[in-house]
Amino acid sequence: MKNLKQRLSYLLAADESVENRLKKICVLLDQEIPYYNWTGFYFRNGDKEELVLGPYVGAETDHTVIPFGKGICGQVAVSGETFVVPDVYSQDNYLSCSIDTKSEIVVPIFKDGKNIGQIDIDSHTIDPFTDEDTELLEWLCGEVAKVL
Repeated sequence: MKNLKQRLSYLLAADESVENRLKKICVLLDQEIPYYNWTGFYFRNGDKEELVLGPYVGAETDHTVIPFGKGICGQVAVSGETFVVPDVYSQDNYLSCSIDTKSEIVVPIFKDGKNIGQIDIDSHTIDPFTDEDTELLEWLCGEVAKVL
C-alpha cells in the first residue's frame, strides 16, 4: 500500500482541477484494488443536510443526492465516523445502488473540524475490507481535505 499512497499523493499534487484529481483517484483505486467495484466521493451540499455525488468510477447510480441519516453514506454524514459494512443486506438502513453490491466502506472527510464529505466504496465481495483499507482511506481523506 505504500506505493499506492505515493501514487495517490502524486495525483493529489497535480496541477489540475480538484474534480479531475478526485476522478483520477477513483480510477486508480478501482484499478489497483480488485474488490473495489464502485468508488466515489460525496460532498455536503452547502448548508443543506444532504450529500451530493461527486467524481466516481463504477456503475451509474440513482443516488446522486442522499439526505443525512439515509443509507450508510447518510449515517456517516451524521456520525462523522468510518463505517465498514461487511454485508449490506444485514443493514436495515442500506440504500441499494446495485444488486451486485455485497459490502461497503464509507470514510468521512473533515476540513476545519467539519464533516464536509466522504469516500464511498462498494464491493461485490462479502466482507473484503481490512484494517489496511480503513487506514489507507482515512489517510486519503485527510490528504483530500488539504486540497479542498
